[in-house]
Amino acid sequence: MAGERTKLTVTQRETLGSRESRRLRKQGLVPGVLYGADAPVAIAVPERELRRALTGAAGLHSILDVEIDGAGKTHASILKEYQVDPVKGGVTHVDLQEVRLDRTIHASVTVHLIGGEDAPGVREGGVLSQPLREVNVEALPLEVPEHLDIDVSHMASGDTLRVADVPVPEGVTLLDDPDAVVATVTAPTREVAPEETLEGEEAEAVEGAAAGEQPEGGSEAPAEPEADAAGDQGTVEG
Repeated sequence: MAGERTKLTVTQRETLGSRESRRLRKQGLVPGVLYGADAPVAIAVPERELRRALTGAAGLHSILDVEIDGAGKTHASILKEYQVDPVKGGVTHVDLQEVRLDRTIHASVTVHLIGGEDAPGVREGGVLSQPLREVNVEALPLEVPEHLDIDVSHMASGDTLRVADVPVPEGVTLLDDPDAVVATVTAPTREVAPEETLEGEEAEAVEGAAAGEQPEGGSEAPAEPEADAAGDQGTVEG
């Protein structure tokens, strides 16, 4: 939920480089950087603590009160960027951004479709699709929602919902193109098997032939000339 704050204790790193980062990961620590008003600070975060902080009610939008080396002073920060191991799936690096709680920030928020199974267009066999799954918003750090819900239970076949239709809490501003499509219901289509069409055409042709009908655009064949009753020899003697 918006407004959740989580304390996160980190240690400052003095040694940098890929070798040091690998050593930290083996110890269960995630290397990272805290960007603030002053120079960036290289930090190391216990992987378990980082996971706990980012899996709370506010998810990735939680406000992290970062304390460096137990000094007592905290830095209100947000998750700026993180990297994940493509094989093991764990976080391998994290960037945190110190923020002022009285100034708005930009954030990307997931859009959830609610009531899709009840939409009339879906019940009739249509397909509900979601071209846009995240929207960009502007809000105070403590007011950034974890996600935005949009009700699609009323959508009929051919209906479309756009960014302008996404409801947002007070104090939150949508930054994306208002006409960008968020959800749409495509009307069901009926496919006719080629075999069925061919059989139908053949049946009509057979019935027409039995009734003595000529095919469209055709004409009767010319009658053969009658043979000469006297038996034409084809030559004349001179």
